[in-house]
Order: sequence, then C-alpha cells, then structure tokens
Amino acid sequence: MSKVTVVGAGNVGATVANVLAHKDLVREIVLLDIKGDFAKGKSLDSFQQAPIDYYSTRMTGSEDYADTADSDIVVITAGIPRRPGMSRDDLISTNANIVSTVTKSIMQYSKNPIIIVVSNPLDVMTYAAQEASGLPDTQVFGMAGILDTARYRAFLAMELEVSPKDIQAMLLGGHGDTMVPLPRYTTVAGIPITELVAEDRLNEIVERTKKGGGELVKLMGTSAWYAPGAAAAQMVAAIVRDEDRIFPCCAKLNGEYGLKDIFLGVPVKLGKGGIKQVLELKLDEAEMALMKESAEHVKAVIDVYKNM
Repeated sequence: MSKVTVVGAGNVGATVANVLAHKDLVREIVLLDIKGDFAKGKSLDSFQQAPIDYYSTRMTGSEDYADTADSDIVVITAGIPRRPGMSRDDLISTNANIVSTVTKSIMQYSKNPIIIVVSNPLDVMTYAAQEASGLPDTQVFGMAGILDTARYRAFLAMELEVSPKDIQAMLLGGHGDTMVPLPRYTTVAGIPITELVAEDRLNEIVERTKKGGGELVKLMGTSAWYAPGAAAAQMVAAIVRDEDRIFPCCAKLNGEYGLKDIFLGVPVKLGKGGIKQVLELKLDEAEMALMKESAEHVKAVIDVYKNM
C-alpha cells in the first residue's frame, strides 16, 4: 500500500484526496497546505466520512513537508486559480514559482516519487516541476487530457442522451483552447461518433470542450474541482494498481510526433513507475497541423517561463 501526498488543500486538492480515499487503495494520504489548520480540518472531515462510506485510508492534514516523507506519489494542485477574464497563461509567473518551490521541498523528504501536476497553466507547470525535481521524464507528468476527454464525453452523452460510460475518446495537445480533440478516435459502444453526430454539431461540441474550463469559471467565478480532482485520483489509481491504463496525459516528448523538449498532451500507458510508454498515433495532415499549432502555443509559454 502506498503513501500519497496532495499539495494544496483547496477545492481540487481536497477532491483528489477524498476521491482517492474512497477508492481504498492507499495506506495514507497527506493533505499539505500553507494553511495548516485548513488542511487538517478538511482531512479530519474526510476521515470522519470513512465509517459512513466504508474505507480505511488514513488522511492527515499538515503544513510541514516533513510529514510528506517517503511519499510514493505526489499530486501538486497548489497555485492560484483562474478568475473570470484570466487566461491560463496569466497564471504563469505566480504558479511557476509555487510549483518549483513545492517540488524542491517535496524532494527533500521523498527520494524517488512520482509527481502528477494539476496546477495551471498545466503544460508549463509540468515542465517546471520536472526541471525542479531532476526526476526522469516518466515520473513527472500532468493531468489534463483525462479531464478534457471527460468533458468531451460528457457533452457527447448529453447530445446523444446515452450513458457516458459507453463513450470513448482521445485528444492531444495543450490544455486549453489549442487542445486537439480527435473525432476519428471517438466511439460510442464501438460505433464511430461520425455516424451518430452531424459534422457541424460535432465541431460545436469540440469547440465547447476546448473552452470547457472557461465556461465553468464564468458560471462559478473560479475553476472547476469535481472532475479535475477525480481525474487526478484516477491517474493515481492506475499507478498504484499497475493497471497499464491508456490515458491522455501531459508528458515530455523526445521526438514523438516530431517534437522535443516540450510537455504536451499525448496518449500514454500508465502503471507502476509512471509512464511506461508514449503512444504515437498516426495522425492525418489536418490533425498533425493542429497538433503542431498547439505545440507552438505551449512552446511559446515555456519560453516565457524560461526567460522569467
């Protein structure tokens, strides 16, 4: 059984911890936050749920990195959330400093963790965490594609009035407006989505997916948390169980898709030790053009980070 640390006890971090505890997969979850009492309160509340929902995972809150010692997996959600009118890129300066500091502090107490980054702007924050940690590429990656595909699948389930359980989808690229949903790789119980939804309507759903985070920010005045938290917990579960799940994750590319020195959303095989394989799909010309456009946008933001 593993020890998992979740950094950041805000809505997303608390949801990651709570959803993961319900899966009853790990021995211990530490919820870490600079507001120590806040983290302790959320952890205590969540563990008081254990006798009701029937799980054994111990959850503790702390502001002390020493309590994260020997963590097997660390999920970083720390950072300021998006506000209305704010793009993910606006967050870069503040959140890059937070993510880098958090990562270095974690590494003081855990020698060889797997790090999952959730903080935005996601692709660049994952780059910053990998640089600060010095860990192999396979052990530092970001949660974005699972959330993005979940939104895409949810919208399709609403459109078709079918169970979201039966919808499978894949998308690539950066987390945000330049993501690349792939209708060609989208099915409903094995049936290609193009046979069930007209092209113009499908394009509208793809556009809604690209702006899915912004839609929620406008409605609530802050970023989403239920779906992002559950998505990160699903990644932790795949690693702990060594499930070899195929998920779209923000991973470092070393020549795949003709790209290098960039973190970008691609399908990976996720299991024990982190990323076991990056899968390189055969994209058509239009899909590859969108992928390269997305990569250029992410690279521009990484360059901003590098020059900070």
